[in-house]
Amino acid sequence: MSKPTLYLIDGNSYIYRAYHAIRSLATSKGLPTNAIYGFTNMLLKIVKEKKPDYLAIAFDAKGPTKRHIEYEQYKAHRPEMPKDLVPQIPYIHKLVEAFNIPAILMEGYEADDIIGTISKKMEKDFDVVIVTGDKDMLQLITQNIKIYDTLKDKVYEEKDVVERFGVAPDKVVEVMGLMGDASDNIPGVHGIGEKTATALIAEFGSIENLLSNIDKLKKTKLAETLKGSAEIARLSRELATIILDCPVEMNLDKYKKKEPNNALLLSLLRELEFTSLLKQMSGEASSLENKRYSTVLKEDALLQLIKKIKEKGELSIDTETTSEDPMLAEIVGVSISMEKDEGFYIPVSHRYLGAPEQLKHEWVLSQIKPLLEDDKIKKFGQNIKYEIIIFKNHGIDLLAVSFDTMVASYLLNPNKYNHGLDNIALEYLNHIMTTYKDVTGSGKGQKNFSEVDIETAANYSCEDADITYQLTKLLNPMLKEQGLESLFYDVELPLISVLARIEMNGVKVDTDFLNSLSKEVDAQLNVLIKRIYSIAGGEFNINSPKQLSEVLFTRLGLKPVKKTKTGHSTDEEVLTTLASQHELPKELLNYRQLTKLKSTYIDALPKMVHPKTKRIHTSLNQTVTSTGRLSSSEPNLQNIPIRTELGKRIREAFVAEKGNILLSADYSQIELRILAHLSGDEVLIDAFKRDEDIHTRTAVELFGVAPDKIDSNMRRFAKTVNFGIVYGMSPYGLSADLGIPVDEAKAYIDNYFVHYKGVKEFIDKTVAEAKEKGYVTTILNRKRHIPELISANGATRNFGERMAVNTPIQGSAADLIKMAMINIDKRLEREGLKSIMILQVHDELVFEVTGNEIEIMKGLVKKEMENVMPMVVPIKVDIGTGKNWREAG
Repeated sequence: MSKPTLYLIDGNSYIYRAYHAIRSLATSKGLPTNAIYGFTNMLLKIVKEKKPDYLAIAFDAKGPTKRHIEYEQYKAHRPEMPKDLVPQIPYIHKLVEAFNIPAILMEGYEADDIIGTISKKMEKDFDVVIVTGDKDMLQLITQNIKIYDTLKDKVYEEKDVVERFGVAPDKVVEVMGLMGDASDNIPGVHGIGEKTATALIAEFGSIENLLSNIDKLKKTKLAETLKGSAEIARLSRELATIILDCPVEMNLDKYKKKEPNNALLLSLLRELEFTSLLKQMSGEASSLENKRYSTVLKEDALLQLIKKIKEKGELSIDTETTSEDPMLAEIVGVSISMEKDEGFYIPVSHRYLGAPEQLKHEWVLSQIKPLLEDDKIKKFGQNIKYEIIIFKNHGIDLLAVSFDTMVASYLLNPNKYNHGLDNIALEYLNHIMTTYKDVTGSGKGQKNFSEVDIETAANYSCEDADITYQLTKLLNPMLKEQGLESLFYDVELPLISVLARIEMNGVKVDTDFLNSLSKEVDAQLNVLIKRIYSIAGGEFNINSPKQLSEVLFTRLGLKPVKKTKTGHSTDEEVLTTLASQHELPKELLNYRQLTKLKSTYIDALPKMVHPKTKRIHTSLNQTVTSTGRLSSSEPNLQNIPIRTELGKRIREAFVAEKGNILLSADYSQIELRILAHLSGDEVLIDAFKRDEDIHTRTAVELFGVAPDKIDSNMRRFAKTVNFGIVYGMSPYGLSADLGIPVDEAKAYIDNYFVHYKGVKEFIDKTVAEAKEKGYVTTILNRKRHIPELISANGATRNFGERMAVNTPIQGSAADLIKMAMINIDKRLEREGLKSIMILQVHDELVFEVTGNEIEIMKGLVKKEMENVMPMVVPIKVDIGTGKNWREAG
């Protein structure tokens, strides 16, 4: 009959192993969690996979132990606990409590001693498994005691110790007495390493026997060393020996494995934002029990629902469609929720064999149109921009949009990568959603939503509407608590409708021009490829990193810059570094840029033209960047280079309809103007008030010459320094950008701060406050937590400082242009203008203007953008017009 298992966990060992094994990880509020996360995974692995009968965890107690008294230098070399680990320790102890695992600490003893004592006393009746990564513990291994390392997922038995040390487990302390242990500052005998120590103990069996037979040693120098270090060897062995009789309580009932306190455990996992672990602990998708989800298949049922909505005055809404692209999608069904655990699904276009009769598509839309266009009935949604576009394409204006859970989640934690409903439902409600793939399948067998049976569709869609409603009620007060209410309701929420209109407006592209440009680039590439082969001394696959590496580093003999798992890196950074040494890397960079722009834009854009509107409809994303900036996708228009000739040619393809013209409005040096506003720097403010060229002014300050003596190279240097300051660039970064030595770059930065003292004070103050609070804010109180500031890693900490400086500037620029977009949109509607906003890229807005509105639009756009917010310096907007984007910009 097998014996019960007793698992004893070395707590301190795993705290540090988890800390060093996982890179920086933190909550949205800036609490470091890398050690907690690794430690929690270890506990889950033990509890769920190993299923021990008995379980306990030992920690080191504070204060000195017997070993410290015997040897003052014991562990004295160890540095203080890393600052970002300190706040994690209390949470680790809370998690141990939540798992219902008894934690044992004993004053004067280490965790090793507690584990050693328990394991030796229990080994007759239990199969004991010690969970640790500490090699000291190997001395405890017997036939009934094993060591388990969760990180390596390896169990160590007696034979493994012999394999590792060349001696049996009970002889490990003898080996360590000779070789010492650097991790614990156990000295050992000077000059004796592991190999020698193992050989000596294998031959003599123990330190005492060795010392008694020193004369038998063939190496006289070794014999002399041992004679002079006998007491050190004995002391080191004693320090390495685990105590097996500490007065620890042997309470079997206490150690018996218990079920976790799930309420406490889930609460902690939510607080720590361990979404994936929450999902593991919560099990499968939440049950439909106690859910009041129903399908509306009769006219009177829909009319009753509409009446109920009018009485309630609010609803959350979700549409099911035939496509993720709202410009191409057709409505399959609509779900509505007005109360927790309640939902109504109105199917209109399910098409499969045996599908029940559904209400007529047109009739349903005609009935819900007045409801959705009623500005007194509040509408809530998750990514409600999608619904706005869908309904608009079906002749309905979705008005009174009052909440978007995706945008709210983003404002509460802009660092989080995914603000999808599945994620935020799990994070805030501990609810596991039924996924889209659960209903439609995936891969070749994936169904269109119109083919999903109505009952399944109803449960899925009603859950979306229901959870969105619940999240609205939960997240709304959280925005207020975080001081984000004004930013949400005055900026981000009204912006949703503006972005929807921009996406629906789309932009026309000249496909003939792009096709012609594609042929031009093909010809350039053919010439360039031949040149690359000629320089390289033969043909090779340019797109193969392996072959390229061979050409650069073997054939041409260039010095490798960095390694990857498969060999020497040939990425853009490496090629840029090598370009100053040889002409081939420079041509390879040209080749990569041409092929990337060709595939991403020149050849791709014609395929993205909408079949009906004959325009391209990019998606503008509100919840992607951590700074508050908008991003675009399908296509990403923000990555078209503005300075290269080919980038400019691509912009030529974006054109106005016949009779119209494009108008570009671009904020001039907005980041530097915001820096002047935030820092209050007198020199910077004076330059902008005088409408001076700020880069020339900085060049004057840096080089100490008159403005008329500043040449283009000096201005370029000053411009790079100006924007380098905004982005928190280090001397190393500036030296790379300018191609100058690091000490010279540092001198430029130091000189800059001599003249712009207010900027230096702003940077220092911002970083200090960010370290104190854990976050930075923009002009409109947009928050971004920066956990990197308390990282133990210096490079990560420096990166955090750069983010702390840049985010208020970048984020405030985002705040400004968003407010300008809202104000311009209001005026276009209020004044009945036919001109439309069609693009937002970085600090630029692009409009398609009807011929007779050009002057009106120039004045309107300039006024709204320049006066969007009171600033200590004037805001300047450059306006341009043209038949295409290049001409206008």
